[in-house]
Amino acid sequence: MRLTRLLRHLLLPDWWLLRPFSRRLLQRIEEAVVASEATHLGELRLVVEGNLPLASVWRDQTPRMRAIELFAQLGVWDTECNSGVLIYLQLIDRRVEIVADRGIHACLGQPFWDAVCRQMEGAFQSGDFENGTLRALETISTALRDHFPALSANPDELPNAPLLL
Repeated sequence: MRLTRLLRHLLLPDWWLLRPFSRRLLQRIEEAVVASEATHLGELRLVVEGNLPLASVWRDQTPRMRAIELFAQLGVWDTECNSGVLIYLQLIDRRVEIVADRGIHACLGQPFWDAVCRQMEGAFQSGDFENGTLRALETISTALRDHFPALSANPDELPNAPLLL
């Protein structure tokens, strides 16, 4: 399995893997994040990665481990209300992972995040990257509005544009 995974990460170019995320779709995602964050205190960060760094594949870093690493590297954990949410799409391994800061995670729990991940993966399997991503953002937004509604002061602490790695 390790050799097969390594070869997939080596042989498939990022530009090929990232092609479903057109400029138009990236713009729609950014607009959805902006609209979402206006209604709650959560901070959403979407990261799409084609290939993992080879050292990560060699160490058998799982998509979950990579998501946690990016959660820290990108400062998603460092929001005022402990309300950062990283949505990580690992395209080669065909996995979605969501890492939520402790404030939000305590309210929603891992089963909620797992359900959103599997919903996205199902849409992606059928090639529906746009609706899969936008529906997941809406599901997360609804939950955040319920638990972390926007107050008069609602700073935008993280970039809203999806990050392509």
